[in-house]
Amino acid sequence: MFRYSAAWHNFPGRAPPPPWRTAYHPGIAMSSDNSPTVRHRRLAAELRRLRENAELSPERAAAALGWSRPKLVKFETARTAPAPTDVAAMLELYGAPDAYKAALIQLSRDVRKRGWWTAYDDVLPSSYAELEDDAVEIRSWQIQEIPSLLQTDDYAFAMIRLNNPEAGEDIQLRRLQARMARRTVLTRQSAPTLRAVIDESALRRPVGGPDAMRRQLAALLEAAERPHVHLQVAPTIQDDFPGMEGSFVILSFASQIALDVVFIKNVAGGIYIEDVEQVRRCRAKFDRISAAALTEADSCTLIEALIMESNLGSPGMAI
Repeated sequence: MFRYSAAWHNFPGRAPPPPWRTAYHPGIAMSSDNSPTVRHRRLAAELRRLRENAELSPERAAAALGWSRPKLVKFETARTAPAPTDVAAMLELYGAPDAYKAALIQLSRDVRKRGWWTAYDDVLPSSYAELEDDAVEIRSWQIQEIPSLLQTDDYAFAMIRLNNPEAGEDIQLRRLQARMARRTVLTRQSAPTLRAVIDESALRRPVGGPDAMRRQLAALLEAAERPHVHLQVAPTIQDDFPGMEGSFVILSFASQIALDVVFIKNVAGGIYIEDVEQVRRCRAKFDRISAAALTEADSCTLIEALIMESNLGSPGMAI
């Protein structure tokens, strides 16, 4: 959190996990936004993992539960969503800890919930929206653009038009509506902690025009006042800055069955990194990026200077 002068309002605008807490889909998985949902895949993978940890074959487990083998396999492959009573029976057989039982049974209930993002299935990757909505901490390193959750309407719409020039205006507006709906995650009572590091070049690029960019910069300063938002800038003058391989987002969750997930956006949509060791390396990378960036206070001072210089029409400013 950073407190800045009210004058700026005048501008427009964990320890190693136990065996049952392993990633629910090891390795790198290409993004997919068809059924089943993220929660459903997580539940299915955890049920399968617990059975394997109990050293039970599908045949033996199904027989012990009084089920057919296909019924069990459908639960473990997310082809069918199990009822909470089915999950309770499986966890009892597998000897899962009581606290873990409660978490998975609740997850089995949540599988059937429809989140706000389902209203935007035509323009919004529901898997990412669901993860973002569940996260208690979001760490974002962005080289080319302002993090989506911190974008103003004008900036977001300009980015959408730049990235989707072939889409009709109605689709572009739908994408804007979806992005603004995502943004409300930061204003709800249970808002996640956002730790964002932005490359200075993204702050100097006048997306949407000089006026829109000034409003975007002012909005960043306003966001930085929130206690759960931590904003840093990576200065362009610094040599050998870590993280130049590309942007990424790390999503962390409260549930003991949900380990961190890394999302890397690309032109095809993006990939999810869920392997425990690869996620650990991404966390370490983010820590190095944050340590090398300007402090939160100095970052806000730089943003204030960019607003002032652009307002005065400084020739050294891109905006």
